[in-house]
Amino acid sequence: MKKRVRKAIIPAAGLGTRFLPATKALAKEMLPIVDIPTIQYIVEEAVKSGIEEILIITNSNKHAMENHFDRNYELEERLKQSGKNNEVKMITDIADMANIYYIRQKEPKGLGHAVLCAKSFIGDEPFAVLLGDDVVVNHAKPALKQLIDAYEQTEASVVGVQKVDRKLVNKYGIVEPSLSHIAKGRLVKLAGIVEKPDVDKAPSDMAVLGRYVLNPEIFDLLETQQAGAGNEIQLTDAIMRLMDRQAVYAYDFEGVRYDVGDKFGFIKATIDFALDRDNLRDQVKEYIIEKAKELYED
Repeated sequence: MKKRVRKAIIPAAGLGTRFLPATKALAKEMLPIVDIPTIQYIVEEAVKSGIEEILIITNSNKHAMENHFDRNYELEERLKQSGKNNEVKMITDIADMANIYYIRQKEPKGLGHAVLCAKSFIGDEPFAVLLGDDVVVNHAKPALKQLIDAYEQTEASVVGVQKVDRKLVNKYGIVEPSLSHIAKGRLVKLAGIVEKPDVDKAPSDMAVLGRYVLNPEIFDLLETQQAGAGNEIQLTDAIMRLMDRQAVYAYDFEGVRYDVGDKFGFIKATIDFALDRDNLRDQVKEYIIEKAKELYED
């Protein structure tokens, strides 16, 4: 019987060193894009894709994230007394968004190890992985939903990819399409994945960008996976070994992707999300035009 993808893992145990000093006391996943923490955008994408249960992999310094998705009765009561009913609904909706669970990754051993921490939560079901550094906007169909649809079509593990500038391939895991398999639209069978290849040795310009739907057999491989790049257990290495056992596909998902783990990517996301707000668009647009004139005059 075909099993539905209904569980997701969000690895969020990283230290966020690229955003120091802000992340010295605040989880990087709680940094807001305008006024919504990045982790909430990831959870919302999962829920809109049909995910019912979410496990967030954390560390000992991520209490604020857990509090964000919990009820705060004192705040709710104060807002009610002030007649701020819209705000009450907003924060209670966050708490009611999904069944969210947490487990700590006790040692920083890499993405593969973080996913392995979820083995007992997932069991023998296919599952999704969403990385918090990649926020993807597609109002018609979320990126994860596109991957889930591809999984239901193939019943094989699927990694989400998009084209990147050829000059930047050495920053990503780059997929190698199978030459013996004809691509079906945005879906292609894989022959391999090369982690951060040299520009002249990259097998394609399609980069793995933070969205996966995986079969549970990946856990057996993660349990025996040797440390790889950075002396960490890499999910990519285990997926490569999975290809020896079963088919793995890449899906070129549609949507605007922001690398919010990068400072400039975070700034771009903040500007674009603000421009998408009815109550901010005109002010932000006017300010951008003013700044552009100043820069042009300089």
